[in-house]
Amino acid sequence: MAGWLVVLLKIVAMFLVIMAGWLARRRDFITGETTVTLSKFIVGLAMPALVFISMLTTVTPATIGQDWYLPLIGAGLIIVGLSVGWAVMPFFRLGDLRPTFLFLIAIANWVYLPLPIVDALYGIEGVRVVLLFNVGAQLMLWTVGVWTLRGGKPDRESITEVLTNAGIIAAAVGILLALLFPVMHTLGDAQPAGTFALVAAPFYQAIKMIGDLTIPLALVVTGAQLGGLRFSEHRPTPALYGVLGARLLLAPLALAAIFIGFAALGWRLPEIPRLVSYIIIAMPVAISCSIFTERFGGDTSLAARAVFYSTLLSIVTVPAIFFLVQKAGL
Repeated sequence: MAGWLVVLLKIVAMFLVIMAGWLARRRDFITGETTVTLSKFIVGLAMPALVFISMLTTVTPATIGQDWYLPLIGAGLIIVGLSVGWAVMPFFRLGDLRPTFLFLIAIANWVYLPLPIVDALYGIEGVRVVLLFNVGAQLMLWTVGVWTLRGGKPDRESITEVLTNAGIIAAAVGILLALLFPVMHTLGDAQPAGTFALVAAPFYQAIKMIGDLTIPLALVVTGAQLGGLRFSEHRPTPALYGVLGARLLLAPLALAAIFIGFAALGWRLPEIPRLVSYIIIAMPVAISCSIFTERFGGDTSLAARAVFYSTLLSIVTVPAIFFLVQKAGL
């Protein structure tokens, strides 16, 4: 199956789940209060569980030695998006929307959507790349991303929140346990190796089940947030146009320019990390952005609409960008 078609099918499937959440809210299966509660559950428990399992099962001394730079690439992709946001921001009258505007452009969907796409395209090697990107991206999300959304510089309170954040702690603990106890890598097997692994296996399975809730719940919550908007709030605004153009078109162009520049200097990423970088930078606004704006005081209406429209448009833009990148040999 052609790569662009794999991308197209995965995006359509996720958009349909968002629409299921929208319908559930419109039918009062999910209320506004339930949406807020589920958002807290995803950020505080389900997402950290997903991160923990990812680190536990993929990090080894060998992968750290070979792929040590991949978390830096993951962090760098967010910096590229944020830089594009700063570049286009003067062209819009944003007022109080400035922090949310920057946050939405910076934070692409680097896990929920790329992971099944990359798995279909490149198998376990591609999955490892995405998950190692995730380490750097998580740190950027909970530091620069949250600080940007809150519209201020780091302070004692925000630094404390970062240090006690469940997502970062989960990543650190997962990496540490994976390095100290290599037997942890067998916990997902049908027959874990050794007595210790057998005892730990039920805990692993429980955490994994919680983590597996992250993607579908985040999609449903996003749809529910959209379902709670009045019809007039669905109408595009200049700020929304700016987010969509910068996120879906300008950010991929900026990354292509950076990679072309590095190639001219004689440095070129290996094929899979390079193509995964393009897939991630072309992604729509992250599903979790609407949840983070709910949690940290951003504009939830703009975030929900940006997720909705960018995901809808990405059905066309992401396969097209991936096709062009492969065609041009970038």
